[in-house]
Amino acid sequence: MQTPVTALFGIQYPIIQAGMIWCSGWELASAVSNAGGLGLLGSGSMYPDVLREQIRKTKAATDKPFGVNLPLLYPQIQDHINILLEEGVRIVFSSAGNPKTYTSIFKEHGIKVVHVVSSSKFALKAQEAGCDAVVAEGFEAGGHNGREETTTLCLVPAVVDAVRVPVIAAGGIHDGRSMAAALALGAAAVQVGSRFVASHEASAHIAFKNTVIQTSEGETQLTLKELTPVRLVKNEFYNRVQAAYAAGASLAELSELLGRGRAKKGMFEGDLVEGELEIGQASAMIKEILPASAIVQEMMRECRATISRLSSMGE
Repeated sequence: MQTPVTALFGIQYPIIQAGMIWCSGWELASAVSNAGGLGLLGSGSMYPDVLREQIRKTKAATDKPFGVNLPLLYPQIQDHINILLEEGVRIVFSSAGNPKTYTSIFKEHGIKVVHVVSSSKFALKAQEAGCDAVVAEGFEAGGHNGREETTTLCLVPAVVDAVRVPVIAAGGIHDGRSMAAALALGAAAVQVGSRFVASHEASAHIAFKNTVIQTSEGETQLTLKELTPVRLVKNEFYNRVQAAYAAGASLAELSELLGRGRAKKGMFEGDLVEGELEIGQASAMIKEILPASAIVQEMMRECRATISRLSSMGE
């Protein structure tokens, strides 16, 4: 299946694996790339020396294109940028910041740049900054999210209409049906997060993976918008956050409650009580842990079947 995004990255299928903190290490990124998609390393949870090691391990495990997700608000952002340039990374997905700050640096080194946005306004800013494509991420997505709470169904066509660069749809996309729907909205590819968390190769703790496949409808919620919006599973930590809201907690009190390392504690170390469990609404549709290659192949099979079924309806 060829689209402007597969041509941009030189990949077989228009499936991008999201660069999720604590979940997207070299094993997952290389597995997705080897399966024909585009794997991304989630650098937001990596110290600089760890990022360098992960890039080298990915290179050793695949000869296919892969990229790095780079949160622009990362404290050691300059160290990360230097490593990306030194290691010859060819694709960068930036997020959580102003793309204008660093895009020109990447472009000068021949790097393809994609920025994650939650509105048409920010998509236009990314295009103006020189990004090669944008990820339009809807409210359904897991992890850190936009404050606008615009759903993928509304966001993707709005962004497609607003910009000239290819649009990658994200948020709630977990199978071939949702992929076909995103393509119908005008997207040139999809970015998939939650489905790949529940893969054998994801670096997430097995306890978190099992939680993902056991999560039902309504068991995630976007919260902590005063700090940085994040979609969480409703565990004990989430309940404490809601109790703090009910008691009229200040921004400082919310920040103190969040503390440091909650995401690592929950997703990487498997603390299902005190940890921050970031996952999307699509978790309610995910029922088993599979190899990443099987996820890619099943998504493509179902996407093609869905498109074929819809085409036959018009005859």
